[in-house]
Amino acid sequence: MKEIKIKTDDNVEIAFNLYDNSHKSVIILAPGWFMTKDSKSFKEMSEVFSSKIDVITMDFRGHGRSKGFYTFTSKEIKDISAVIEYAKGKYENIYLAGFSLGAAIVLTAGVKYKKDIKKIIAVSAPSCFEKIENKVWKKEAWLPTLKKCELNRWLSVRPSLISGKKVKPIEIVDSIECPTLFLAGEKDPTVCSWHTEALFKKAVCEKKYELFENCCHAEDLFIQNREKFVNICCEWLFN
Repeated sequence: MKEIKIKTDDNVEIAFNLYDNSHKSVIILAPGWFMTKDSKSFKEMSEVFSSKIDVITMDFRGHGRSKGFYTFTSKEIKDISAVIEYAKGKYENIYLAGFSLGAAIVLTAGVKYKKDIKKIIAVSAPSCFEKIENKVWKKEAWLPTLKKCELNRWLSVRPSLISGKKVKPIEIVDSIECPTLFLAGEKDPTVCSWHTEALFKKAVCEKKYELFENCCHAEDLFIQNREKFVNICCEWLFN
């Protein structure tokens, strides 16, 4: 694995980890708010997938080793666009997997890069930012957060005080043409499963929806039921 840094079209430096095993295809992993490429769960996930496909795991602006400030999906499309452009120069096939707000950004990228993205995985994707529940006081929210406590990661997050207009995934999901897998946690207290189910129902592409029983939010699906998560994702990507 090696870290690579590139610039967006608004001159923000974005860092990503490249797991290069000389495959012809790559999957770009896009973490959500407060998660980074070097988080334990994403490093483990990257290693698992890298046996079958090259992996790029990125830090959005305002997170980890990337510069700038996080705008909660307003400008992050520029970040993943820069990474996709990098991948286009290196790989025959590009897949996207986004988690939480990362899933919202991935869906937006799926519309922008219709001819370049082979398949998408959207995990705990919100239908729109304004309707995210984020019930942080519930044990289903704070217990998984505590279990994932990584001080270096927490200290690296830099939110913007000014947030611009946000794309609503529910308004653009029916413009996605590539096959899209929607995954949700039954006990997700942050982005309740109805969000992802609503996106699945409105999508007109080849699609699949899977609800993970007794699982929480985003990367928690991988943490809490690794075997099921990996099997479903690999079946979707490679069949």
